[in-house]
Amino acid sequence: MPTVSTTRERLISASAALFGRQGYVGTGVKQIVEAAGAPFGSMYHFFPNGKEELGAETIRWSGALYGQLIDLFYEPADDPVTATRRFFEGAADTLVLTDYVDACPIATVALEVANTSEPLRQATADVFEAWLSNLAGRFRELGLTKTQASNLAVSLFCLLEGAFILARATRDHTHVRTAGRTASEAVRAALENRSSQLEARKRR
Repeated sequence: MPTVSTTRERLISASAALFGRQGYVGTGVKQIVEAAGAPFGSMYHFFPNGKEELGAETIRWSGALYGQLIDLFYEPADDPVTATRRFFEGAADTLVLTDYVDACPIATVALEVANTSEPLRQATADVFEAWLSNLAGRFRELGLTKTQASNLAVSLFCLLEGAFILARATRDHTHVRTAGRTASEAVRAALENRSSQLEARKRR
């Protein structure tokens, strides 16, 4: 977690931590302010529209932060199959180390507010689209078509988020590792299929 100094940053950082553990609905404004070590009035000074405005800002801030993991794991020179496996293994390790508390804070909020708050729904959608675009971009660099890369990115995303839900409910990290093996094989198959397609074209 990056160092935060201003009151506004502390409010957002505190909200991110609390939303990830308790969800948006389960987190009160008073709790956020206390966790941030901020004066109560500062909440409405920086976020005049209250908790919903803070929530949307927090989602986008957290989304950008977690999105950096894609850049961290999928270095251009690395094997994407291995990178995918390590990504899921790291997610499983995080669940164990945090006693199944820290999964994906964006998904936690999205499940709660998709039908009740348009600003928050839009914020989560924007974050997810940014993640998918970034990941698909990595796969396009490896030679996949736009459609292939997009489909693969969506598949990996769904495998990870679905595994998070199952692992947190059952308190069993092996579900994330199982999903990781499936994701790795999906990446391998997509790359091998694309390679075969290119070779076939060359022989024509």
